Amino acid sequence: MSDTVIKITNLVKEYKMFKSKKDRLFETIIPGYEKHDTFRALDNLNLELKKGEVLGILGKNGAGKSTLLKMITGVATQSSGTIEVNGKISSLLELGAAFNPELTGYENIYQHGQVMGLSDEEIKQKEKEIIEFADIGEHLSQPVKTYSSGMFARLAFACAINVDPDILIVDEVLSVGDMAFQLKCFKKFEQFKEKGKTIIFVTHNVADVLSNCNRAIILENGRKTFDGSVKDGVNRYKKIIVGINPDEDETKKIIKKENENNSAEFWKDKLNKNPNMIEYGNNEAEVIDYGSFDSEENLVNVFDNQDTITFKSKVKFYTQVKDPIFTLTIKDFAGKDVAGTNTNIEKVITGKFEAGETAIAEFTQKIPIAPGKYTVSFSCTKYNLQGDLEALSRKYDALLIEIITTKNTVGLVRLDSEIKISKI
Repeated sequence: MSDTVIKITNLVKEYKMFKSKKDRLFETIIPGYEKHDTFRALDNLNLELKKGEVLGILGKNGAGKSTLLKMITGVATQSSGTIEVNGKISSLLELGAAFNPELTGYENIYQHGQVMGLSDEEIKQKEKEIIEFADIGEHLSQPVKTYSSGMFARLAFACAINVDPDILIVDEVLSVGDMAFQLKCFKKFEQFKEKGKTIIFVTHNVADVLSNCNRAIILENGRKTFDGSVKDGVNRYKKIIVGINPDEDETKKIIKKENENNSAEFWKDKLNKNPNMIEYGNNEAEVIDYGSFDSEENLVNVFDNQDTITFKSKVKFYTQVKDPIFTLTIKDFAGKDVAGTNTNIEKVITGKFEAGETAIAEFTQKIPIAPGKYTVSFSCTKYNLQGDLEALSRKYDALLIEIITTKNTVGLVRLDSEIKISKI
């Protein structure tokens, strides 16, 4: 038996776009009258998903992500192409869509289960688990229309997550309710992964994709432009969201204007550089050097997590730039952001730089994270007149560092606690 749970072939979804309500009305009632433009939300998309895969779908607003999910779940129909689904789907796409506001929460548990194709006996077996998961107490016997938005979301999530689907679709709604309920949601999601369920995960948070998914696709203007590893997908998507074409050779790599014949003058050449660094920018500036230093200004790439470390980046400007943003990011080897900051977050006024000038950005701090090997990324960005972020120069995973410790650490962050024990 095939382990393919979803197979999408040549999928197209088009919407009619009318310039006025009158055009829409006339086209509806007058045979042969056409006065619309066509918007193609999905364009000849092909996708095959195997059992146990956790797929992250990345894309800017309007890329077609929600349209794709709605068609997989049957909320919307395709204009052409086929969607084959082998298994029961539960969607966290539109929580509570099957609820009747006039019915009580208890009655809606059964209505939702029936919509999902469960018999009353099957729903009865799940009833206690759903009620305990939602944890809304006596409100369960009240009409859903009297619920707060938080209670509604809790019950809807509990119904959707506890029907034991083969395929789970999550669209930016993994966490609802208070912190205790969010913890239950994430634990349930982890249980689904451990059981080998197939999951489609849509979010704008690339850290969530890195943490939860084992495959990624990118949608752009309704087309699938990437399908592969999560780390590669996230790196590509980061270029897309700042307006860089990820398919350009070296992505607009800046022409070197700095004489680098004497490599001994550069900090980066005395440290452990990453040969697979990703770099791109818009030619207005370039991160020409970077390094990590101890408190005595010695170049180091191995340090204790209680030491004070300074990361420096040297940025040369090739045109006038006002209020550039200098950034620093530390990531683990899976590509997940561990820590980072920038001059915008720290409210540092950077001023104006003319063409030919060079800036040195220094970030000094302790890094109390667990021992291990990490990468350090440096960049220079700015906001343009439209308020969009532009990458002048980014060097992702440029520097390889190792963090050690003089004491054991539980989890990701080192806690240097002052502990008092008393007897009463």
